[in-house]
Amino acid sequence: MSGVPPGVTRRTGTVKRTMWGGLRQQWKLLGLFEIDQQHEFYSLTSMMKEGLSAAVQTTIDNPPPVKDDYRLEVTQIHKDFKMETFAGPVFASLRRSLGMTEKEYQHSLSFDGSYLQFISNSKSKADFFLTNDKCFFLKTQNKREVKFLLSNLRIYMEHLEKYPHSLLVKFLGVHRINISHRRKKYFIVMQSVFYPDDRINARYDIKGCEVSRWTDPAPEGSQVIVVLKDLNFKGQYITLDQQRPWLLRQVEIDTSFLQRLNVLDYSLLVGHQPLHQDERHQGLSFATLIMRTKKSVITGSSPTHAGMPTVPGVVPEEDSTLSVSEMDGGTGSGSIAESRGGSEPGSALSGRTCTEQPAGSVTDSMVLRDFQAQNRRLLPNFKNPLHVIDGPEHRYFVGIIDIFTVYSFKKRLEHWWKRLRHPGQAFSTVSPTSYCLRLCQWVQDHTK
Repeated sequence: MSGVPPGVTRRTGTVKRTMWGGLRQQWKLLGLFEIDQQHEFYSLTSMMKEGLSAAVQTTIDNPPPVKDDYRLEVTQIHKDFKMETFAGPVFASLRRSLGMTEKEYQHSLSFDGSYLQFISNSKSKADFFLTNDKCFFLKTQNKREVKFLLSNLRIYMEHLEKYPHSLLVKFLGVHRINISHRRKKYFIVMQSVFYPDDRINARYDIKGCEVSRWTDPAPEGSQVIVVLKDLNFKGQYITLDQQRPWLLRQVEIDTSFLQRLNVLDYSLLVGHQPLHQDERHQGLSFATLIMRTKKSVITGSSPTHAGMPTVPGVVPEEDSTLSVSEMDGGTGSGSIAESRGGSEPGSALSGRTCTEQPAGSVTDSMVLRDFQAQNRRLLPNFKNPLHVIDGPEHRYFVGIIDIFTVYSFKKRLEHWWKRLRHPGQAFSTVSPTSYCLRLCQWVQDHTK
């Protein structure tokens, strides 16, 4: 006999079972959770906030003269950790091109409110965090993934410059936290595809295949956020009408770029929300567009931009003019018009701003207003961010994420093994060429 009273033994067993049951329940949860002081990631995210605030402050105090210092590494020493920032001037230039000021970016990353942990049904071993205003995702990465991104950063930047409305996720920073006697932690900062998320009622992660591509939806009325997959989308369509040619073309351009990088297993994120009744008229003037889009965003939901206009596509008055040459959506001069055999007003528009007034007079101004009225690809408070596309009845949020999986020898072996295990079925591990074509075909088949 151990000499321990039976009641104490039973109580200890009960506590253990309760703790285990609680963990099992937590594993079943999907969605957002506030990282308070009792959370396991509170210490890490506090270091992230402190380190990021200091790193951005350096850029504010000493604006980088050039953007092409791709190998620059800056280490800042804090009380309990060191944080390294990679290629800071490059990412600062990207943030500027997206219409963000460094102060806005810093405020969002270091806001007093807690970060949020996003628990998903992804097979990734990464940890996902959201800033309190939900503008930015922070994701832990392994060393290989970070090395891959930094080694291809120059061509990634060139792609975004050539195609300002690329669907590729916008990486805004790469960092590493070094804590004494602990493993170094790499993480990236990127724009959230699903922002603003107040009215989004469905989210999908699309790979264009069927094996392991079903997720049980959240119970009716549940507040749990579940990202659904390809098989959940069966029988549905992304209805865009005149926006469809632009989307097809941009997906083709972006996936071809990823094919050249020899990557696969990336995802097309798709979210949607219903338009209000008065948002469903396609011929609205720009002034009416401003009024109606106010209803699609809950004012004040973003502490980062308190006091700023939260209207998609609205920029400060002095920056609101665009040149006709920028209306091709960044897909190359006349790319959509050429593919359609002629121009199609409203099918594409770049959000990049400039001070040039289009050559021409009243006709050009009318065309400009028509383009502005027809296009809703700009998110609140930003001049050139990720994409919001309006169809006749729904607003769609789209973006391509998870672009780090290289078609290595290991992946080739996995491809052959899955061919034996899933004969005649479409699975994710295929060659980059096949993956590119298959995702383009999925978009072709599921849009109208």
